[in-house]
Amino acid sequence: MTYQETLDYMFTQLPMYQRTGKAAYKANLDNTLALDAYFNHPHKKFKTVHVAGTNGKGSVSHSIASVLQKSGFKVGLYTSPHLRDFRERIKINGQVISESAVVDFIGNHKAKFEELKPSFFEMTVALAFEYFASEEIDIAVIEVGLGGRLDSTNIISPLVSVITNISKDHTNLLGNDICDIAKEKAGIIKQGVPVVIGERQEFVEDVFRNIARERESNILFAEDMYEFRNANINIGKQELSYFSTQQLENVLIECDLLGKYQQKNIRTAICALEQLKSQGLNISDENIHSGLSQIVKETGLLGRWQVLQENPKIICDTGHNSAGIREIIEQIRMTDYRKLNIVFGLVDDKNTDEVLSLMPKEANYYFTRASIPRALNEIKLLELASAYDLIGKAYSTVEEALNAAKSDAEKEDMIFVGGSTFVVAEVV
Repeated sequence: MTYQETLDYMFTQLPMYQRTGKAAYKANLDNTLALDAYFNHPHKKFKTVHVAGTNGKGSVSHSIASVLQKSGFKVGLYTSPHLRDFRERIKINGQVISESAVVDFIGNHKAKFEELKPSFFEMTVALAFEYFASEEIDIAVIEVGLGGRLDSTNIISPLVSVITNISKDHTNLLGNDICDIAKEKAGIIKQGVPVVIGERQEFVEDVFRNIARERESNILFAEDMYEFRNANINIGKQELSYFSTQQLENVLIECDLLGKYQQKNIRTAICALEQLKSQGLNISDENIHSGLSQIVKETGLLGRWQVLQENPKIICDTGHNSAGIREIIEQIRMTDYRKLNIVFGLVDDKNTDEVLSLMPKEANYYFTRASIPRALNEIKLLELASAYDLIGKAYSTVEEALNAAKSDAEKEDMIFVGGSTFVVAEVV
């Protein structure tokens, strides 16, 4: 098979949550364990860091990977979903897996896949772990796909577990109660393995503490370790100041991720890196500073408050649940512009009312849908949005919506593209 034929097989034959939703979700690890045994447990051949959470886990994963690369390690990075190309999910030192490696993996093991009938995600995790082992990496940063306890990545025994934060997302799978969601995310906490929690949250802190106590895991809250003090945003950089409660000194970090919400993610990454240092990994302060200043360059991270164009300014962001949208709106309000245009699409299994209630009423909207089956119809989205006094027009494709926004915008205006990861995927 060619690479394109291989992708077609993967996307059409294997149930894929990103495209079809709940029908692709497997509420057990049976297939994952079977594939792991079939490939002779490749994840045991390298060290790992495990990152879960509702928002920020992608940014934290890329941040940690960048520093590890700067520290001289051969670093695997597994994330999801992809934006442009499937291969973005599996990288070594910032380089995506080769097309031939994907083709060979599917071709050589197709019979096993047809026997087990794994989901797209189960197969992709197996591919990542087998590829990392075959390339003899030193350490992999593994981002949880969905939840934690039953996620296919949750067969690893990491050096440190990280949980960024908890908010309501994928409630049709993880539950509607914030404590239930926290329990699912806390499923990545392993016996005797330290866990870093990115944010203190009143309703879930005890959930994490109790599970960590049961599993004899040392629990650390990143905001206790590093108190945020100040931020200055320069062209293409964000200068962050924290106070280290351990060293009793200020820590100054330059970061190339521009969103204000990254202040929490960088703090979480630093705390996780300190745990890795305490376990003997050779990571210097210089490596940390250098790695965090070049996250995009080192890892190829896309879609996080990414500036696509100036005059008019066009910015996209993959934040898609209510917590992520709140952060984005705060960031928009901190940005200078004359008029705000928003190209906006959602998937049909989100809490649309909660998200729409947060959106700024003064903007002009270009409602659209990404080219995936889960996308919410743009006409229906327009109708739902009108109940919240969000005014605009509907466009059947993201390209059409963005072109209309560009046509209407003056140089001093701003166009924001978002609402769904899959909308952003069509513009980066």
